[in-house]
Amino acid sequence: MLSVWITGASSGIGEACAYRYAAQGASLVLTSSSAQRLEKVAEKCHATGATKVVVLPYDFNNNDGIGGLVQKAWEATGGIDIAMLNAGISQRTTVEDTSMEMVRKIMEVNYFAPVAIAKELLPRMIARGGGHIAATTSIAGRFGFPLRCGYSSSKFALYGFFETLAAEYHKAGIKVTLVCPGRVSTNISMYALDKGGKPHGELDPGQKNGMPADIAARIITKAIAKGKREVLVGRKELLMVYIKRFFPGLCARLSRKIKPM
Repeated sequence: MLSVWITGASSGIGEACAYRYAAQGASLVLTSSSAQRLEKVAEKCHATGATKVVVLPYDFNNNDGIGGLVQKAWEATGGIDIAMLNAGISQRTTVEDTSMEMVRKIMEVNYFAPVAIAKELLPRMIARGGGHIAATTSIAGRFGFPLRCGYSSSKFALYGFFETLAAEYHKAGIKVTLVCPGRVSTNISMYALDKGGKPHGELDPGQKNGMPADIAARIITKAIAKGKREVLVGRKELLMVYIKRFFPGLCARLSRKIKPM
């Protein structure tokens, strides 16, 4: 029986992936900051076919309790086969309007939390014979994106850490998949940090018109099952990843013209 832990499971990509794994009869651990929304997702997962669903709410703005959280998640299912580290927060501010407090908050949720979880899971997975960690990055982690200086930085950092982890522990049976979404229809822009650290409170057209989350989840879960190193998820916006790779100067010019909302 497959055991899967998903952070950021109360909405968007995390929620959609939870339903995909539930339909496969997996045993699930669901984490996000909203216990109420998690309970609703858990109910649907049960109805969809999940063998077991455990709800573990946690606020990743404070990661002092990561060790205890990982222990609870591990014990809840007798071990984690797949950890999908998907929780994250975005922003909608220029560099000048982005306070250092905001940068640190974004890094805490998007980078330090998944790194801390991975470090806690790693020895457990190795002792168990292996495991799979999927970390949600972004195309904003492949090239600089307007109004996302802190967000983009956190996603760039995930690549460095998890590519290193994959290289070091491949022989120990540890697999890593970097999930790189482009425009996916989620509510991430609603909670993105605006000037002064307040929620943006708007569903941006880029999100509203993006790939449906259930389609993204199908692509992601298939890629994880195949053990892919990276999976790009989105539509025509993914072309920028290849433009950056082969024509970095052109990518820089195009980045100046991106509509960031």
